[in-house]
Amino acid sequence: MTTHVQSGSLPATGPRPESKARSFARLGKLDVYDYYPSIAVALSAALLPLSRFGAAAVWTLALFLVGEVLVVMAMVALDDVTGYRDGSDAANYGPNDPLRRKLRKPLIAGTLSMREALAFAWITAAGGAALWSAAVVVAPHRPGWTLALVPVLFVTALQYSYGVKISYRGFQEVFLVALGVALVLAPYGLAAGRFSGFVLILGVLFGFGPLMFGVYSNTNDIPGDRAVGRPTVACLVSARGNAVFIGALSAAEFLVGAAGSATGVAPWWFVALMLPVTALRARQYLTGFGGGGGFGGGDIMRARRQGFVVHRVSTVLLICAGLLHGAEAAA
Repeated sequence: MTTHVQSGSLPATGPRPESKARSFARLGKLDVYDYYPSIAVALSAALLPLSRFGAAAVWTLALFLVGEVLVVMAMVALDDVTGYRDGSDAANYGPNDPLRRKLRKPLIAGTLSMREALAFAWITAAGGAALWSAAVVVAPHRPGWTLALVPVLFVTALQYSYGVKISYRGFQEVFLVALGVALVLAPYGLAAGRFSGFVLILGVLFGFGPLMFGVYSNTNDIPGDRAVGRPTVACLVSARGNAVFIGALSAAEFLVGAAGSATGVAPWWFVALMLPVTALRARQYLTGFGGGGGFGGGDIMRARRQGFVVHRVSTVLLICAGLLHGAEAAA
């Protein structure tokens, strides 16, 4: 394997700007933890009644969580490897970006080598596989669908932008939601031993969080993604079409909860509980697309940052919903 230095990387000589440990933490994106609360959503749905939630379920969820952290770290590290190789990260973190931004991409910054990045990715992937296997072994329940879902989830996560390169095949947006759904349903099934339509709704809405800051990132990254043929919706449609698409996704998030309450799959109060998320999502959209006639005149990166806040508020409300639903069922 040959490696090369992309434009915008740090010089090979001179003092290192940070430690290797810090660079590995950046490669694994430990500061972006927004998939990891999926375990709290699953726990909230499985916890009540407490008489049915034993020590085996606790161990299962704990092992699954640590394994999830490792698998996601491997996924994002491989994403950086591909972004470095095809030049998209060099375009998006180019020579005009300040050093503090380049350091978020250790391969571009020159703080890690390609060999180190790949070793980190495969070691964390192996650790995640071992811990998820252990979670299945100690689980109090092993429904057939969870025994299929866990290995599919593991293999698919690593293919996001490496191997099959799902995000390069036009499925990035679907992947971001599906990953969130699976990270809620798989541990829930192992802990509770059953499938739940309501937990599926919780998982879909949880997955909407990463999707709804991902599509704003894609809007910002159009030049780099187009240059390497990464077909995100933002790259494939006009600026107006992209704004309409993101607006439709924002509305769809509300409609998922509303449909759940209307059909009885979710409690009647669920749609009302999630209304703060709808309001925050509208604010995010106006921040990103509300200026300059509504299509492209807003502040996309500020809207992206708001998306993290919206997701975290949504996650708290989803946890509350799981607990309230469990309390109602146990009463």
